[in-house]
Amino acid sequence: MDTIDTRNPKRWWILVVLCLSTLVLVIDNFVLAVAVPSLAADLDASAQDIQWILDSYILVFAGLLLTAGSLADRFGRRRVMIIGLALFGLASLGATLAGSALEMIAARTAMGIGGALVLPSTLSILITVFDDAERRKAMSAWSAASVLGLIGGPVLGGVLIAHFWWGAAFLINIPVAVVAIVAALVLMPESRGPQTKPDIPGALLSMVGMTALVWTIIEFPKGGFDHTGTQVTLAVAVASLAAFLAWERHVAEPMVPLNLFRDRDFAGGSLSLTLVQVANGGILLVLTQYLQFVLGYSPTAAGLALIPMLLTSILCNALGAGLGAKLGNRALAVSGMLISAGGLVLLSNLQADSGFGMIASALAVLGAGAGLAQPAAIAALMGAVPAEQAGAGSALNDTIQQAGAALGIAVLGAILSTGYTAAMPAEVPEAARHSIGDALAVAAATGDDRLITSARAAFAEAMSASFLAGAAGVVTAAVLAFFVLRKHRPAPDTEVRELALAA
Repeated sequence: MDTIDTRNPKRWWILVVLCLSTLVLVIDNFVLAVAVPSLAADLDASAQDIQWILDSYILVFAGLLLTAGSLADRFGRRRVMIIGLALFGLASLGATLAGSALEMIAARTAMGIGGALVLPSTLSILITVFDDAERRKAMSAWSAASVLGLIGGPVLGGVLIAHFWWGAAFLINIPVAVVAIVAALVLMPESRGPQTKPDIPGALLSMVGMTALVWTIIEFPKGGFDHTGTQVTLAVAVASLAAFLAWERHVAEPMVPLNLFRDRDFAGGSLSLTLVQVANGGILLVLTQYLQFVLGYSPTAAGLALIPMLLTSILCNALGAGLGAKLGNRALAVSGMLISAGGLVLLSNLQADSGFGMIASALAVLGAGAGLAQPAAIAALMGAVPAEQAGAGSALNDTIQQAGAALGIAVLGAILSTGYTAAMPAEVPEAARHSIGDALAVAAATGDDRLITSARAAFAEAMSASFLAGAAGVVTAAVLAFFVLRKHRPAPDTEVRELALAA
């Protein structure tokens, strides 16, 4: 039995592996968004097929996160991460070679399983390899990798599609997965939690409940609660998750440590991050539509326009790593969230003819706030997780945030859609009243330049409302963090932590 009782001399190389593993997951989703048009044409995919290609990944990913975190604690975090990377890489190869929409959906489903195995393991390995003195720096680097994937995905996707073909968007995952697997085998120690009895009922209930919940959120904007399918999936989600919570509270060896929510830092950090994700979930989706449909940017140019947010986020990640020990997680998280809210307010002032300078300034402020807030909030909540429950604790946080992001996309998307329809002049054709994409298509067919002007102005007005709603959500998260997070967390008992890190 290995015990990590001193600083691992390979810990910074291990961090590189963890960042690579996280980066490939984040990049893939945003590369795919750019690849969809050419992919749909080559595979002769219908609109429904495209929806399944996009949604199959997130449904499986969200549904399996809790189970994956529990498996990592039980069978070994390194082992589960390597299995996930291998599956993700093989599924990416399958997606590259897909000759039909059905094959692509199957590949994306397998990628979702692999991603669910990888993500909780990366954060749980991080908190077991790094001690309290260095963990904040490590988490800042890990968060920066996520932001890099978020911004770099559309840029990379645009370049790949322009110079190669849509399959390159999946092909790039394979060498990254191979390098991460080899490095993990060579550098990374194995760690696991106490060996407990498998919680099969809890795993099944969590998978059904989370999958149904995310599906309900995805489908809600299409028909609202009046749609029978939405009512059924919502009922399944509520029943399954209620049964899951009841089961986990009373079973002797629960899969998910719900007692973590009794800790102020875990509860405050998780709920604050969830609200931030609700606010931010649809922001990039809305903004990239604005850049392309309203301002006429190409997909690659739209991705490059996000670079100011990337740069300030990475810089403030590094700044927060140095200030965190002096100021505490609460001060950084709250101030970062308020700065982010200010960035969203600036974005709400964009018009149909705004210049890049105004966009860049607002994105820089938004990125600075995110760079300060996210690592601090994650450090607060993961600092409350005992090392033996690192996988399950990480998965619980990831699951809550995934649900928040999906809800944010649905809510901000609904605000954008409703606001756009309301802002369109009454005399425009019905086919142009529901989305700017439809309006531009009608204008192209009829040669109606006034319709283009009206659609762009209506989208900018609706976008402003969605950004203000996002800002309100982030301010709420800041208030919650201020009152719930501890100003400074008590130092952990070193002997207990060393015993908990036993592999």
